[in-house]
Amino acid sequence: MGCRGNYGASRSEADLSRRKKSGERKAEILCTTLKLAFDVGPNHVTTGMIAAQLGLTQPAIYKHFPKKEDIWQAVTDMLCAQISANLVRSEQKVGTSIDRLRSLILDHLRLISETPALPEIMVTRDPTGALSKARSNMQVAMTEFRDILRRNFEQARLEGSFQAGLSAEDGVTLLFGIIQGLVLRLIVTRDPSLLVQEGERLLDLQLSLFERA
Repeated sequence: MGCRGNYGASRSEADLSRRKKSGERKAEILCTTLKLAFDVGPNHVTTGMIAAQLGLTQPAIYKHFPKKEDIWQAVTDMLCAQISANLVRSEQKVGTSIDRLRSLILDHLRLISETPALPEIMVTRDPTGALSKARSNMQVAMTEFRDILRRNFEQARLEGSFQAGLSAEDGVTLLFGIIQGLVLRLIVTRDPSLLVQEGERLLDLQLSLFERA
């Protein structure tokens, strides 16, 4: 009975170890997919490339993700969760509506800086349709992001921080333009290192132009 009990404990520890290794392997596959998506473009990433980067066989990839679409779905779930976490954190931020606007923009730029493939996943052509569901989920997350920006912008205007005649829609479009301009430069230069620094500078400039005279 004692030996059976010890064997049971060892097996439980071994199972836990296997689950942990499986989770770590999945995370490696997702991170490698995102790296390759930035390097070669999302629609050019293959399971063969992912396997080669990790020193695995393609069947080893399929053990964790039976289809390439499953990889993209997991990538999207991860990115959407990070976007949602940023939104929750900004909404819980103590301070003014302008503080929350800054947090929303800069946290999103940090996410892009850490995951530079994110914009290309959303805009790249997808002739095979492999990214269609992933892209749809990302668009939902970004719609929520824009809605929260608009709500905080409107609140800042009601608080008297912004010009009364400035519409929330126009203001949000200008703020989004900072992200879009920096993302376009990222796609051209392939260098995400200055996203946050440049974003903070441009954001502060834009916010100052919104302020009441």
